[in-house]
Amino acid sequence: MSFIFSTHRLHPDAEAMLKAASDLRVASAPDPETLLREGEGAEIVIVRAPIPPAFFGNVPALRAVVRHGAGLDMIPYDAATAAGVLIANVPAVNAPTVAEHVFMVTLALLRQFRPMDRDLRNMGWSTGRAHSDRALDLAGRIMGVIGMGNVGKAVFRIAKYGFQLEIVANSRSPESLPDGVRFLSVDDLLSTADIVVLCCPLTPKTTGLLSRERIARMKPGAILVNVSRGPVVDDAALIEALERGRIGGAALDVFSTQPLPPEHPYFRQDNVIVTPHLAGISEESMMRMGKGAAAEAIRVMEGGLPVNLRNPEVVEHYRRRFPG
Repeated sequence: MSFIFSTHRLHPDAEAMLKAASDLRVASAPDPETLLREGEGAEIVIVRAPIPPAFFGNVPALRAVVRHGAGLDMIPYDAATAAGVLIANVPAVNAPTVAEHVFMVTLALLRQFRPMDRDLRNMGWSTGRAHSDRALDLAGRIMGVIGMGNVGKAVFRIAKYGFQLEIVANSRSPESLPDGVRFLSVDDLLSTADIVVLCCPLTPKTTGLLSRERIARMKPGAILVNVSRGPVVDDAALIEALERGRIGGAALDVFSTQPLPPEHPYFRQDNVIVTPHLAGISEESMMRMGKGAAAEAIRVMEGGLPVNLRNPEVVEHYRRRFPG
């Protein structure tokens, strides 16, 4: 009997949709070995953890893999396409949630929230309050956004119309930038912006994008916010810049190694905010992503193609695998 396989639990509304359409099975753990074993024979896979390429070695029943969210780096694109499997995602639905996170952590860094809160609790009112002497306003600063997709545009709207910030950006499609954004090369953006926000997808071109040389171009006191993917940043170079006070701080939600080891240098620094890859997660966004992924899965099971099909070149192969 065919079934839908999910690497993680989903929002209750999404699970209800899927259970009404088919047998829903959730992985007991998200490691590659468990996914390979428990996902064998699935018709649809809902993806919230990296899928190993070997998953697509012998998949006569597998119709589609649907990303619970936007980023496709958890799906081995070439292996899935070669196997005749559809790839879909749910873009845009968590972009407002990620954008809100960007401003939460930016303001926390500027206003010295981490050391203030720690010292207020441990050393008293006056010691905590003393950190305000080094606090900075967000108003009047320049925000640079690298990657102007759905998340980048959501960040832009809040920055421009909420805080009246000047926005500079770099994008693969400069012609698609919203009115009010000034396009700059990555190097010029880094030397111009007071706050640098990474929103770009992980691709061969963006891997290592923020190299040692580029981090050195950042303004003294500048803040880096990464809601993209960990490998976009050279960790060793960023740690060195933070420890030396070369830049003002960093708010990091994604890392090359996840979970981040508890002894990692990022945890030792007052000018770093670490969050466990949750920028796009809230009650509301989980519902939107879950229901969106469920709708795509059901559409495929009923014989249609995903609305957000990401490998259209596979359709002919797919139709041969599942005629009619």
